[in-house]
Amino acid sequence: MKLFKLTSIFVFAMFSMVSCTKDLNITPNDDQSVLSEEFFENENAYRDLIAGVYANFALTGIDGPESSNIQGLDAGTSQYGRVLLYLQTLSADQMVWSYENDPGTREIQRNIWTAQNPLLIGMFGRASASVAFANNFLRESTEEKLNQRNISDEIRNEVVKYRAEARLLRALSYYHLMDLFGKAPMVTENDPLTNYTPPQAERAELFSFIESELLDIEADLANPLQNEHGRADKAAAWMILAKIYLNAEVYIGENKYTECITYCNKIASGGHMLATDYLHNFMADNDTNSARNEIIFPLVSDGVYTQNYGPTTVLINGQVGSLEENGENLGVGAPGWGGAIRVRRELANLFNGSAFNNDTRNTLITADRDAIITDIADKDQGYVLEKYSNKTSDGEIGSDQTFVDTDFPLFRLADVYLMYAEAVVRGGSGGSMAQAVDYVNMLRNRANNPEAIDETGLTLDFILDERARELHWEAHRRQDLIRFGKFVGGNYNWTWKGNASNGISIPNHFNVYPIPNPSRASNPNLTQNPGY
Repeated sequence: MKLFKLTSIFVFAMFSMVSCTKDLNITPNDDQSVLSEEFFENENAYRDLIAGVYANFALTGIDGPESSNIQGLDAGTSQYGRVLLYLQTLSADQMVWSYENDPGTREIQRNIWTAQNPLLIGMFGRASASVAFANNFLRESTEEKLNQRNISDEIRNEVVKYRAEARLLRALSYYHLMDLFGKAPMVTENDPLTNYTPPQAERAELFSFIESELLDIEADLANPLQNEHGRADKAAAWMILAKIYLNAEVYIGENKYTECITYCNKIASGGHMLATDYLHNFMADNDTNSARNEIIFPLVSDGVYTQNYGPTTVLINGQVGSLEENGENLGVGAPGWGGAIRVRRELANLFNGSAFNNDTRNTLITADRDAIITDIADKDQGYVLEKYSNKTSDGEIGSDQTFVDTDFPLFRLADVYLMYAEAVVRGGSGGSMAQAVDYVNMLRNRANNPEAIDETGLTLDFILDERARELHWEAHRRQDLIRFGKFVGGNYNWTWKGNASNGISIPNHFNVYPIPNPSRASNPNLTQNPGY
């Protein structure tokens, strides 16, 4: 049973949070709790309330997939995982979205976005809402409040874990804001509830806050693989730390590859193991099949109880080709969404060569198609991918053929192995080239790729390509290209980069997105990023 998916607590938690968020107005300065004391007469209220913090990563509202529980945010352009996927993947060299009349997608995939883009508004607002929900939980679970409500020792022990998880989820949201936007309003549970406008935090302050929070809560989190499915544990905290350390030169201009290796080692020795089959990570039972041991933190999805247009619902329905109508293979309707998503040529080219013929990471459908997309609206152009599925590892179809059961693997062990290898190649201490080579070859062996690499082959260029082969469509690519110096400028151009069919240079300030206009309007302390 998936946590918060097959129980009424998930939906109840979202209902309980509506009154806290209806006037959030996109920024977190209005995250005031109006939950009555009656709500807390039942000691299970704290479990319900932390469920609401998690719920913001999966749901947009309580009245079905079209609803939004935050005033000013549209459900279709603010589902957390979906907009994260768009901003990290659609903006780069791996994916195109056919229906460019969908709000915001044209500007993101052609790299011509502005501060009014709906997807940017949605991501900034939804991440800020996540901060607000976490702050609300922390305010309502202080020692003083627990004493006032005569909470039992048993529940108090659980609240310690819940508070650590709330802080982790807040740090995760600040990590995304730092990575995507470079700045954010800084607000915690200790700030005033009224007549307060949060100050702006730049990347260095956000980095320090995220790091200190995750280090401080480590002891209170569950050990890896010891929490309920969908709840964060120590490995999730270590993963965020490894991520910020790997990208520290981008964020704060400092080399922290040694620290990245330290936390990759913690995760690698913490009990997680690779799934026996690569594709198990992307199936409808990835909470119970062998991927259960590989996925470090998922964004949960359920076709009945958490219906939403999140990343896996979009990906699986969107993978269905207009020519192939291969939806039945993927556990959705045969026509799916009629060729909504296709592969850019640059990703397809990474699977050229006989070594990739039977590589399980190569799920490209290429028959009767040309890899080149000259017209984004022509859904017959460009290869189709079948990475994600709404079928189980036993071949059973998910509980609904539109809204899928497949969790989105936000963090998984394969990424840890590749981060370790990159940090070693970049000169970090505490690791070894031999171990780095072993990790990469473990991934290749798992994928049935016959070409093992040696130390001479483990170059940065190889690692960037291998990350794309292993982690494509998992919301990493933009971040990777920026770290490798290949996102902005003209050093590396891809199809439709800069709104040109063969790609052109884009300006350096596109390494961060603009602060959305509505967020700046509601918080005058926010300044716009240079260049916008």
